[in-house]
Amino acid sequence: MHRSPFHPPEPRFVTAGEHPLWDEALTAVNRDLAVTLPERQPLCLVAYPGFEEDDGPERVHVAFADGYSHGNSLWPTASAAGALRAVAEAAQETVSERLWQAWPVCTLHGLGMHVTEDPGRPSWWCAGGSRPGDPAHVRAAIGEMDTVHRPRRPNRKRRKDGRPR
Repeated sequence: MHRSPFHPPEPRFVTAGEHPLWDEALTAVNRDLAVTLPERQPLCLVAYPGFEEDDGPERVHVAFADGYSHGNSLWPTASAAGALRAVAEAAQETVSERLWQAWPVCTLHGLGMHVTEDPGRPSWWCAGGSRPGDPAHVRAAIGEMDTVHRPRRPNRKRRKDGRPR
């Protein structure tokens, strides 16, 4: 079935339980959204009709509560980690495009972060600062932005009592 790009279809809000792995992943991503952008409502899943036979009957996207989404649709996955990576990347694209700002942002370096795989767990990764003592690091596992994972800074000067300055 072919639809005109000038008249996009309205999204259908996906109900809880239709896509359990994506629901679980979105719950984790929404925890990070609540910590980093507390004034925003939780994200949700919306579905659009498929454009071609290859799309299947619907394409599911991560969206704001008003149905606004941006970017590629989610692809089915058999693993919770794969669903978490896909939903986090889709959420990042929707939030960044809608707000015209990087999201999430590393509180140590002020840089936008990206999804990475940190020993088996999808996590938010920061490229680090421009100085040699500011290495790239994992900020937090996705869904755990309220806990800070500070990078090890081996060249950081210490006080006489052994604490960092």
